Amino acid sequence: MDSKKSKKADLESKKLLFFQVGTLLALLAVFFAFEIKRYERPHFDLGTLELDLIEMEEIPITRPEEPPPPPPPDASDQLIIVEDDVEIDEEFIIDVEADLDHRIEEFQPVFIEEEEEIVEDYIFQIVEDDPEFPGGNEALYRYLQSNIRYPVMARESGIQGTVFVSFVVERDGSITNVEVVRGIGGGCDQEAIRVVQNMPPWKAGQQRGQPVRVQFNLPVRFVLN
Repeated sequence: MDSKKSKKADLESKKLLFFQVGTLLALLAVFFAFEIKRYERPHFDLGTLELDLIEMEEIPITRPEEPPPPPPPDASDQLIIVEDDVEIDEEFIIDVEADLDHRIEEFQPVFIEEEEEIVEDYIFQIVEDDPEFPGGNEALYRYLQSNIRYPVMARESGIQGTVFVSFVVERDGSITNVEVVRGIGGGCDQEAIRVVQNMPPWKAGQQRGQPVRVQFNLPVRFVLN
């Protein structure tokens, strides 16, 4: 069977030529490699960093200098003549016979205490002398026990407790401005107001020796037997 391969495509005959060309190119590359010059890289020394400690100098704070005050005016040497008919308001008495043993009376200041003005309409909470029921606290308790009538509604409902009543003792001892501060209901509040309003005149409270209006708080207790 005949081969269909072309003679131009046969590379076996050209193998020697390719080997010689490759060898030549390799020798040329080696030759040029040896001919290339090499330059040594210079060595740079950066050195060491040295820091010097610099002391901080204290800078004084300067303030603007104020100008000195102007000098006082010079005393005048001119003599001023005053006429004889000029009247002098103040008269000075000089004791020419006084000696060193003569004692001058010391000045003693006189202090005048201003009395506190007491407003008549002002109601005091705390005073020097408290108002008092005639006969004292025991007489006040006896008055409350003998005059309080337990309300029927409170008794049937079992209501008991303490009613706090506030009132004002006037300068003449009469009772005004009666009101309940804290109540318990069941008619006990109204009964406490009625008993307080019917109290006899009290001994008025005093402030700096004068009778004044004083607010008073009274507890009225309701207890079932």
